[in-house]
Amino acid sequence: MEILGSVPPDPGQAPPRRPIEFDGAWRFTAPALDSSVPRARHAVRDLLRHQRVALAEDLLQGLLLIVSELVTNAVRHAALLSPEVSVEVSLGPDWVRVAVEDDHPYRPKPLEAGEDQTGGRGLLLVKAISDEAGGLCDVEHTASGGKVVWAALPLGAPATSPPRPR
Repeated sequence: MEILGSVPPDPGQAPPRRPIEFDGAWRFTAPALDSSVPRARHAVRDLLRHQRVALAEDLLQGLLLIVSELVTNAVRHAALLSPEVSVEVSLGPDWVRVAVEDDHPYRPKPLEAGEDQTGGRGLLLVKAISDEAGGLCDVEHTASGGKVVWAALPLGAPATSPPRPR
């Protein structure tokens, strides 16, 4: 499978477009229920093991935490308008990308939660894990009016630019 990806631009330049090769992409849906969070995390972990994706343990745990946070956000904040969420995993030679799609139209924003709050830091955590690994994350609208929240992490040292959504 081939999709177009973009390379982060140099300041003042438009991003060049180039193809990014993927070995495969897997997509599954789950009901927008709390029980779908661990199921999605385990499904992604099992898929990566089955595909023999070479991820360092800390990177694997970071990716699984990203899956948990993104599915949790979709379940908690989009379930009213989106009774199902979709999880997609795309594998390339240098990158793994996870994306969670729902039918709710509002873009989530990272919030600075107060010290006494137990939630509200999920997107900040996703961004921090992505940044630390040399990856990217973003939120985009879908053609159907919903959104997809995604993160792409390098499998090793970042050798190429991460995949952008289709």
